[in-house]
Amino acid sequence: MNSAASEPVLIGIDWGTSSLRAFLIGAGGEVLDQVSKPEGIMHIKNGDFEGSFRDLIGPWGAAFGLPVVASGMITSRNGWIETPYVSVPSGVQDLANALVTHRMSDGTEVTFVTGMTTDHGGTPDVMRGEETQIIGASALGMSDGIFVLPGTHSKWVTVCDNRIENYSTFMTGEVFAALRQHTILATLIEDGPFHEGAFRMGCAAGLAEGSKLLHDLFGVRTLPLFGKITGSMVEDYLSGLLIGTEIKGTDDALIGGPVIIVGRDDLADRYEIALNAAGLKTKRAPDDIVAKGHFLIAQAAGLLS
Repeated sequence: MNSAASEPVLIGIDWGTSSLRAFLIGAGGEVLDQVSKPEGIMHIKNGDFEGSFRDLIGPWGAAFGLPVVASGMITSRNGWIETPYVSVPSGVQDLANALVTHRMSDGTEVTFVTGMTTDHGGTPDVMRGEETQIIGASALGMSDGIFVLPGTHSKWVTVCDNRIENYSTFMTGEVFAALRQHTILATLIEDGPFHEGAFRMGCAAGLAEGSKLLHDLFGVRTLPLFGKITGSMVEDYLSGLLIGTEIKGTDDALIGGPVIIVGRDDLADRYEIALNAAGLKTKRAPDDIVAKGHFLIAQAAGLLS
């Protein structure tokens, strides 16, 4: 903990499917300290979320008693407490009004940020956790525009005047993993460093007007068979093809401004390359903006003294 920083006023928890992060947050919304563990909701033995919570914030013994705001898949049917969804359009006050509080066996209260839902022609779409990241982006002056949050299920979010107007989910990451591990394409993939040229080739195919993904996927097999790409290029070509197709599927939403990418890992780098290849400008937002979201939601809910 930074001794020169302000006193902590809040604990924020971003608890996803595969990992969780906790943030000790100061009076100005700044992150004083943070801890991360590979203990997402699918890795909690016997559903002992209370035990995992105590272990997580154990190093912050002096912080026990602070308000706790948690977001992410922890509020899903497979998580700690299932919460209802709020509908778009919604902003920080809507989320603050919909908070769900759970009292642990020792009396500690954890307040959960509910998920968000929308509808696409009769088909529901949902998210849990990304809404808190988007709210946090407003603290960095990003209150309008198109956001992309790359991941297993990528989210494309339209924000106007600090409110989430609508969003769409793409299962790009999960499809990539399935194709990479469980289809004939896996037999052609050879290990190697990131090959940007192959990734760009894939992007171009995915971005092509009238691209037919199910047909183009077979090209991932035939290109190396005919020596057009090497085995060490296959994985990046496939990645580019899927991300390019995803971007092409969001064309209408991307008109009118830069795309704000939330994240700092190599997947966010790939989205930046792909978006630039599509002729779109980009901005980057840090992936710890979720802590800013926890702070703003807690503040709107009157949880901070």
